[in-house]
Amino acid sequence: MGNSKYTLLENINISKDIKELEVGQLPLLCQELRSFIIEQLANNPGHLGSSLGVVELAVALHYVFDTPFDRIIWDVGHQAYPHKILTGRRDRFHTNRKFKGLSGFPSIKESEYDAFGVGHASTSISAGLGMSVAANLKGENRNVVAVIGDGSLTGGLAFEGLNNASIIDNNLLVIVNDNDMAIDPIKGGWNDALTKLHTSHTYNKVRYKLYQFLNKRDIITDQRAKKLTRFFNKLKISRSSHHNNIFEGLSIRYFGPSDGHDVVKLVEILQELKNHQKPRILHIITQKGKGYEPAEKEVTTWHAPGKFNPETGERNSESSQIPLYQDVFGETLLELAKQNPKIVGITPAMLSGCSMTIMQKEMPDRVFDVGIAEGHAVTFSAGLAKDGMMPFCNIYSSFMQRAYDNVIHDVALQKLNVVFCLDRAGIVGADGATHQGAFDLAYMRCVPNLTIAAPANEHELRNLMFTAQQSNMGAFVIRYPRGKGTTADWHNTLEIVEVGKGRCLKEGFDIAVLTIGTMANPAQKAIEMIESETNTSVAHYDMRFVKPLDAELLHEIGRKFKRVVTIEDGVIQGGFGSAVLEFFADNGYTPAVKRLGIPDIFVEHGTPYELHQMLGLDANGLKEAIIKI
Repeated sequence: MGNSKYTLLENINISKDIKELEVGQLPLLCQELRSFIIEQLANNPGHLGSSLGVVELAVALHYVFDTPFDRIIWDVGHQAYPHKILTGRRDRFHTNRKFKGLSGFPSIKESEYDAFGVGHASTSISAGLGMSVAANLKGENRNVVAVIGDGSLTGGLAFEGLNNASIIDNNLLVIVNDNDMAIDPIKGGWNDALTKLHTSHTYNKVRYKLYQFLNKRDIITDQRAKKLTRFFNKLKISRSSHHNNIFEGLSIRYFGPSDGHDVVKLVEILQELKNHQKPRILHIITQKGKGYEPAEKEVTTWHAPGKFNPETGERNSESSQIPLYQDVFGETLLELAKQNPKIVGITPAMLSGCSMTIMQKEMPDRVFDVGIAEGHAVTFSAGLAKDGMMPFCNIYSSFMQRAYDNVIHDVALQKLNVVFCLDRAGIVGADGATHQGAFDLAYMRCVPNLTIAAPANEHELRNLMFTAQQSNMGAFVIRYPRGKGTTADWHNTLEIVEVGKGRCLKEGFDIAVLTIGTMANPAQKAIEMIESETNTSVAHYDMRFVKPLDAELLHEIGRKFKRVVTIEDGVIQGGFGSAVLEFFADNGYTPAVKRLGIPDIFVEHGTPYELHQMLGLDANGLKEAIIKI
């Protein structure tokens, strides 16, 4: 680094280097680490607030545990920047989330210190439990730590893992990083004293001796052992808080809450807990954005703020009259809700990301943020629809994967009128493989009672939303990308779109290009280049709907063209192009068909421009592919 302001951090090249420091030096290391993160993210945007909140925890974990042999799993992973910097990636951190650079999330392909690949919420406890049981079966004395917070405990999978951890042999340590609404309010010195007592060797030795004494006299059964654990948990909780605690009903030892920003005390607590051989929960209180005043004051804004001035906290703003698709969705939803009192908005913890805040400000009683609980969001929407409401359920495409059974079992099977708005469909960008919206067309189009549409621009998005809330045909899926649209003049008069009908954007007679969604735009540029550079005449069809397909239009194309190209921003296998091929095969048409889209890979991180170029889905790439057919 060669920078004197990072006197400790510049000597931390792997996690074992932290162990060379005295405990009293750790607060300074935390200060340097926090400053380094702020400095780096000011020019290379990423998840700032969450990472600032776990600096002390990351330092303490790597100081106490023997990583990478001991496993640390960071739930979601967007808070793992301190962990990455401390484990050999400091000098490459400027490439974070960049094309061919470091991933913005822990990745087992990137480092042996990343114990488990993450990106979606609530997975850490289940994965950690599996690793702990694997260590037991292999006879390895390995510690496994799952760090969960940032709303991930609203996900049912977390509680499934905790429930299982309470009944099988394991030594999993779950650290609840409570950085928002405290489950139990922290109580200062008395609470710290209680935590110190309950983690101490003497206390636990006495507790163990009591258990042995009762067990030898056949007083302790498995059921009574669980009750005893619950008793100790309740005893501690009743001493430290006047409120109930969600962990008190679990047969898992509970410790805390403790100050997550006191690195010295965290080290002390973790050293004691390291010696325990049973599942246990440590509850710490942290502040999102800790140590950077703007991030402490505006938590939501500074979760991922983009570029900013680290000295003043002023965020860079792009001046553009072309709106984001997300804002068009939010404004249109409010517009429709004013006309239709049955419309309600549902989102799983992506209220601001999908711009449903626009409706929430004017109609707070008709907008529901259900937390990180995609399955619940879908079934909650189903319940609303069953009793006469018109839910617009907005879920990011990659997160909808988590609610697939709910879509089939609770919505489609009952043919309920739910509008699914799949935000971030297609290539998302810097968040990488866990967040690319690549699979929705393939996994949705096989489900009965679903209508699936994709707008080519903002006008079509608005018209499809207008159409969906007037239908009585069951679930209506509208997928659209992240980012800016195509025009500043987006506020068109709303019109009904005939369901299952595409449109011809350009006539031609040599090659037919069929696009779905916003891929119509680079395809249009590619066609213009082809016709200006060659004598090839290319027709362009915006199909609009993947289900139902426009049979009339496809019959016309099948009869007229011997060469057909399909273009989509989803996986090729099972996607839009496959649907077109199936139609041609079923109806006896035999044109040469070239399917363009995402191949059989997980697309890593980079800007959308870089990734589209890599995949050959930019205008130049499409041009080359089309003329080769």
